[in-house]
Amino acid sequence: MEFDAIVLAGGRSSRLGGIPKATLVYHGETLLRRAVQATAHAGARRTVVVGPTMPWLAAEALFAREDPHFSGPAAGIAAGLAALAGDGQAPARWTLVLACDMPFASSAIGALLGAFELPGDVDGVVADAGDGHRQHLAGFYDTDVLTEVAAGLDASGTLINASVRALLANLELVAVPVPEGSTDDVDTWHQAEVLGVTAATQRNDPAAPAT
Repeated sequence: MEFDAIVLAGGRSSRLGGIPKATLVYHGETLLRRAVQATAHAGARRTVVVGPTMPWLAAEALFAREDPHFSGPAAGIAAGLAALAGDGQAPARWTLVLACDMPFASSAIGALLGAFELPGDVDGVVADAGDGHRQHLAGFYDTDVLTEVAAGLDASGTLINASVRALLANLELVAVPVPEGSTDDVDTWHQAEVLGVTAATQRNDPAAPAT
């Protein structure tokens, strides 16, 4: 299946004291690099990271920013779609949208890819970790449909600070069971500790502040 990927990495990380989630580390690798590698290993043609440019990832991903900065995930997805559309290639039929703070997302992506064998026409598939909670930031979406709804929110002046739920509200989506823990994310230091995620150091992340 042909798809591009958008990795969202531009939030304020307010519950982490402003330390960017992208630079947190799991087993010696930043969460952002793990996310980008997960999209590549799954077969993404191109990956765009929506967030601050990380020169050490320039060979692996495009970079874009939502305008204004920190204006929410819906605006981030729109910025990612625009970057992919402006890269000189026709957009892929499907777009994987992935948050950067899920260290085990590769397992979820694999399960989602398998879901495209399901019958019926849908606008996308989203991860369901088994508790009935849909993780919309781990999903594949019809690129044209996603672009259209993002443009609609923008035209109505409601894209800035819109939630992902608002962006996807009218899409026909299939919830796909994914392995337990594969969409666990990091919003707080307690969650980071539970998952074995730590703050970065210069040794494992060239973008980390000096200590």
